[in-house]
Amino acid sequence: MTAPSSAPQGEHAPAPGVTWERQLVRTETVIEDADDTTLPGMNDPVPPRPNREARRALARAARRKK
Repeated sequence: MTAPSSAPQGEHAPAPGVTWERQLVRTETVIEDADDTTLPGMNDPVPPRPNREARRALARAARRKK
């Protein structure tokens, strides 16, 4: 590994066609108010994950089914 040079290096020109002309494009989307609860279950809380004992019981039952 070489040490960094103390003499500054000049910038090199990029290859032809590499530079791009940039344009700002607006990509906004309007989201309606969340008070519209027409979808069923839209505001229901996410059920909690089963605890370790319940997960082990489910796994045991699945093994017995086979």
